[in-house]
Amino acid sequence: MTFMCLKCGKKVDKLEGRIRCPFCGYRIFSKQKPNIIRRVIAR
Repeated sequence: MTFMCLKCGKKVDKLEGRIRCPFCGYRIFSKQKPNIIRRVIAR
């Protein structure tokens, strides 16, 4: 699963044990959404 640091914007593949960004040391991440386009039919 890929996470993105909210401070520097770098992508991190795994968070094992450490919950810090290896680039800037920030602790808040967001999950990356899959690149799937979903179409919803409006009625």
